[in-house]
Amino acid sequence: MVLTALAVPVAVGLAVGGYQVGRLDLVSGLGPAAASEKQQASEPARPASERVLYYRHPDQPEYAAGPRRTDDGRDFRAVYAGQDLEPEDPAAPANATVAAQPTAGSPRRILYYRNPMGLPDTSPVPKKDSMGMDYIPVYEGEDQDGSTVRVAPGRIQTTGVRSEPVALRELVRPVRAPSMIQLDERRVSVVALRAEAFIDQVEDVTTGDRVRRGQPLLRLYSPEVVAAGAQYVSALGIPAGTSGATADGARRRLENLGVPPQLLTEIERTRRIPQSFVWPAPRDGVVLVRNVSDGMRMPAGEILFRLADLSVVWAVADLPERELGSLALGQRVEVRPRGLPGRSFAGRIDLIYPQLNTETRTARVRVELPNPGGVLLPGMYAEAEIASGGGGPVVAVPNSAVIDSGTRQVVIVDLGEGRFEPKEVRLGRRGGGFVEIRDGVVEGDRVVVAANFLIDAESNLRAALRGLATAAGEEGK
Repeated sequence: MVLTALAVPVAVGLAVGGYQVGRLDLVSGLGPAAASEKQQASEPARPASERVLYYRHPDQPEYAAGPRRTDDGRDFRAVYAGQDLEPEDPAAPANATVAAQPTAGSPRRILYYRNPMGLPDTSPVPKKDSMGMDYIPVYEGEDQDGSTVRVAPGRIQTTGVRSEPVALRELVRPVRAPSMIQLDERRVSVVALRAEAFIDQVEDVTTGDRVRRGQPLLRLYSPEVVAAGAQYVSALGIPAGTSGATADGARRRLENLGVPPQLLTEIERTRRIPQSFVWPAPRDGVVLVRNVSDGMRMPAGEILFRLADLSVVWAVADLPERELGSLALGQRVEVRPRGLPGRSFAGRIDLIYPQLNTETRTARVRVELPNPGGVLLPGMYAEAEIASGGGGPVVAVPNSAVIDSGTRQVVIVDLGEGRFEPKEVRLGRRGGGFVEIRDGVVEGDRVVVAANFLIDAESNLRAALRGLATAAGEEGK
């Protein structure tokens, strides 16, 4: 009886304690069953046939393969099959989770089902493909705009779609061509006599030497020059005013024979004609040719020396015929001689030759280059880089923004809120990684520059599916 009396209060206490613990567990929701029921109650009811693909952060582009909590204790949202493939609901805000199925409050009619792998295959009823994936429903209103493509924000982030604004840019495209250093034809002089002469002595001047203007080149004797000089001396001895025309005529004869001015001055000063006289260099330059030696007899017109001034030279470049449209006088050119590694010389296009080389189909351009120190030698090979283009800023987009099929060129315009529209454009010149847009978009439009081919494929797919659906509807009628 004593043991029974003690056991009854203990049993009653345990029962009351268990009741209180269970009550607290139900109230606080700390138990596993309560947590599961709470999570299920917080999410909208989903059809049992839908499959969870992954879980995503409610605010940030962060994903997980299984259930997970954020740092502040919130549950990741489940993304069901079809939610990451369908466009964003037009009625939903930009940061809301995309819903693939119509809500109970705003039902939408399903037009048809399309292949989940993007194949041009549709079905009027739900079905699965060969891999067991459900066909994706296409709702009424989603295929009305044939040019606009809607993409969910999550899909934009995962595919790496990026857009940039269209802006005005100065397009400069470098054109490279082989060239050769040549003499400036306007700075070449030839030393020749206009009368027969005998060479008494040639100065110490050889091919390749640099000479100065007025420097003696040779000493010679010319019978014709001596006779004309004697006549001039005789005319100078006649009193002034008696026969002035005779003196002027004799002097003119010496000038016509090419006698240097220094010799005429000496004859007028000394009133005598030397038997031989010095022939000076006509300009500063380098001796390119020497065809004379001591004691030679030189007929009239024979070239004795050939001199060239190398302070300015030409770089003549051969460019392909297709580059003619991008060339203009005054364009900046940078010339890099092969014989002078690491050095470059700046100049501008001085002349575009008016004739093409019919054998190589190339056009020639001439660049005038200053040659300090004479380091640029005639005959050197060089590479010319011409900064073609210019003409002011133009509407341009990056090269990656253009989808070129060969017959048509398209850019994807970002309309905002996940909407994109392909637009056909007309291209112009290229340069610096950009291409000119002459028609199709204007300054300020945003174009897709990365992953644009995915949106273009989506647009083409929808157009094909729309055509199939229309054909199926007409056959049903």
